[in-house]
This record gives sequence, C-alpha cells and structure tokens, in this order.
Amino acid sequence: MLISNNLFSKYAPAMKSLPSNRELMKTDLLVDSFVVERNEQLTMYYAPHNEYINPSAEVVIIGITPGWTQMRIAMEEAIEGLSQGRSVEEICRRTKEKARFAGSMQSNLIQMLDELGLPQYLQIRNSKELFNEGQQLLHTTSLLKYPVFLGSQNYSGAHPSLMNNSFLRSTALTSIEEELQYFHNPLIVPLGKTVEALLRSIPMNEHGQLTSATCLWGFPHPSGANGHRHKQFADHKTDMQQILKQKYRKH
Repeated sequence: MLISNNLFSKYAPAMKSLPSNRELMKTDLLVDSFVVERNEQLTMYYAPHNEYINPSAEVVIIGITPGWTQMRIAMEEAIEGLSQGRSVEEICRRTKEKARFAGSMQSNLIQMLDELGLPQYLQIRNSKELFNEGQQLLHTTSLLKYPVFLGSQNYSGAHPSLMNNSFLRSTALTSIEEELQYFHNPLIVPLGKTVEALLRSIPMNEHGQLTSATCLWGFPHPSGANGHRHKQFADHKTDMQQILKQKYRKH
C-alpha cells in the first residue's frame, strides 16, 4: 500500500522527462525539479521507493536516509514503470524491491541477521529470503524517507548531527512516527547509533509503537564504510539475541 501523504504525482512529470537509455547521473537527479526541501547546506530530493508500505511485515529495518545508489536505482525503475503504464502503487512497490539496501550493505545486513539467528524465529532458511521470496515479512524504510544530500554527497547522519539539527530531527520524527502506526508490534532493526538515538526519543505505547522488547538496540549500521560495525555487533550480540528470544517467546 502507499503511504498516505506520498508525493509521487507531484514529481511524475519530471520523472517522465528523464532519459531512459542510459544510467542516470547526479546531474540528472540532484536538480531543482526534484527538490523536496532545502535547509541551509542540506537538500532533500525526491525518490519514490519509500512511498510504499508493507503493513503485514514482521520485520521493519530503518536506515537514516536513502543514498545516491538507492535514489538512482529507484528513479530508473520508476521511469520504466511510467513508460509501461504501471499503477503508482506498483511502481513504488517495484522501486522498493529494487533499491532497498542495494550493494554490500545488504550482504552485511543479511550476515548479521543470520548470526543473530533471526531466520529460525521467522521460520525461513536464511535472512536473504527477506529480500526475495520471503519479502512479505519485510519492510524497509528510513528516518528521512527521501534522500538527503550535503552538497552532492550522501548525508551520513553525523555532520550536521541529525539529533541536534531541528529541521532533520523534526522531519525524521514526523515521518517515522506516522509510518510505524501501520505496523503491529514488528521487530524493528535500527541501523546504527543515529537511528537508535532518534527511536529511543519516541514515546512508547502498546499500539504498534516501539517497545524495548521489539527493537534490536545496538545493531550497527551495515555500511562497509562503518569500520566499527564488527566490534559494535560483537559487543551487543548477546543482548540482541536475548531481545529476539524474549520477543518470539510471546508468540
């Protein structure tokens, strides 16, 4: 299903004007016609893949913001969908499937989830299934659902700090609180300390919102650029395994 306040129709004309015979470049996408919002040196651009929600998901993985690779893949898939006359919901679903955690991030993520033993609780062979035949169990999203760039570089959550920047923090809180309302007690996987810090600031209740028993606190960001991820994972592995055991004991 589509998130309630999606912007697809607003940016569809600009997407239709993009070239379809080559790989898209930053000069195609990081332009005024795709700007969602600007705040000082930060610019948020449109990409369609986080418009789609899978409310039946049992696992919700949350990153900071889509990066350039995700944005490019999503927009290329959207161009194809528009040219073939697919529905908006179908386009957004396909862009989600193609773009989410593309590249080494996905393999690192799968490896860590496997090591925690998540597949046995979900009754699947391995965590890779979440991105393939078992994708009905998975929803992926970001605190900042549209790609944010610092100049032409991916925004990492650090400079400026998401938690200390009023624009980023309020945008993230509004977006993620709305999105989490679609789910009933999922297992939430926050990718890294920035995501965890913001999620911990959300009021908790029993109606599909966060509870400490359903969030894998301490899960590292799976980016290959995160040189601390192995140590962070090792330091929190036992605690995360206990969170999984407690959550699935209830079922």
